[in-house]
Amino acid sequence: MENNNIASLTSSKLSPDVKHVTQLKNDSTKKYLLYMFMTSAIICVFVVAGDSIMQHIQQFWSTSGEFWQSVWLLVYETLDGDPWKIGVYGTLVVITVPYWILASLLLFVDVTGRPSFIVQYKVQPEKNSPVCLVKLRKAILTVLFNQTVLNLCLIPVVYPVFIWRGVNLTPELPSFHWAVIHLAAFVLIEEIGFYYSHRLLHHPMLYKHVHKVHHEWTAPICIISLYSHPVEHIVSNMLPPLLGPLLMGSHMAIAWLWFVMALYSTLLAHSGYHLPFLPSNEAHDFHHQTFMNNFGVLGLLDHIHGTDKLFMESKAYQRHFTSLSLTPVLHQVPDDPKIKPQ
Repeated sequence: MENNNIASLTSSKLSPDVKHVTQLKNDSTKKYLLYMFMTSAIICVFVVAGDSIMQHIQQFWSTSGEFWQSVWLLVYETLDGDPWKIGVYGTLVVITVPYWILASLLLFVDVTGRPSFIVQYKVQPEKNSPVCLVKLRKAILTVLFNQTVLNLCLIPVVYPVFIWRGVNLTPELPSFHWAVIHLAAFVLIEEIGFYYSHRLLHHPMLYKHVHKVHHEWTAPICIISLYSHPVEHIVSNMLPPLLGPLLMGSHMAIAWLWFVMALYSTLLAHSGYHLPFLPSNEAHDFHHQTFMNNFGVLGLLDHIHGTDKLFMESKAYQRHFTSLSLTPVLHQVPDDPKIKPQ
C-alpha cells in the first residue's frame, strides 16, 4: 500500500514536460507496434496469396515488357550498342535530365509563389517566401558544376569498374523478378552507404570544411539536393547510389531506373513541400532545421543507432506520414498554441 502511494505521489509530481515526453514515447511505441502488425499482415497476405499476386504482376510485366524492351532497344541502337557510349554518355544523361525536369517545376513555384495550391504545402511556410535570388544563383551554379565537371570526371572512372564487375550491357532486358530483387538490394545498400557517409560528414572537422555548404539552407528547396562541396558530392551524393548496381553486377537498364528513383527521392526530400500522396519529407526537413538526427534515407539505421530520438519527440514526427488528403499536413497536425507569458 505504501509503495503504491509513493508511486502515485511521484507520478503526480511529474513536470508537464516529462509527462509530454513520456506520452510521445508511448505514442511512438504504439506507432511502431502498429507498423509491425501491418507488416506482419502484409507478409501473411503474400504467403497465402503470393503466387496469385506474383502471377498477376508477372502478366502485367509481360504485357508492358514488350514496350520497355522496344524502348531499351531504341536507346541501345541510338548509342550504336557501344558499351562506352551506353555506360558513360547514357548514364550522364540519365542522372542529369530527370533531375532538372522535377527541379525546374518546383523551382518555378519557389521563385514565383505560384500556384498557391502547391505553396500551401510548404513545410516551413515562413522561410523562402520569396526565395533569396542571390543564394539561389549560387546554388544553381554549384549544382551545375557538380553535374558537369565532377560527374564528367567520375563516371568515366567508374565505368571500367562496372565492366570489371560484370554489369550487363546487352540488348535484352532482365526478368521482372530479377529487377525487383536488384532494386530492393539497391535501397538497402544506399541506406548503409548514405547513412554512414552522411554521419561522417557531420564530424566537426568535416562539417566545418565540407558539409556546412549543404546546410547553408536550413529550409531546403528542391534545387539544393545536389548543392554541396565537391568532396560531399562524390562521397555522399554519388557513391552510395552507384554501389548497389556495382556490387550486384546489374543490367544497365535497372541501374538507370534506380538512378532516376534515387534522384527523385532526394529531390522530394529537399523539396520543402509535404505534398499529398507522396512520401513525407518531414524527416530530412527536420535534419536541415536542427543539423542533427535523421542521417539516413529510410530511417532504419537512424532507429538502430538512436539518431532519431529528437525527431521522434518533435511535432515534425507527428506529421511524418504520407498524406491521403488534400488538406495540408500543417493543418491536419497544427502547432501547439503558444502560451503568452503573464
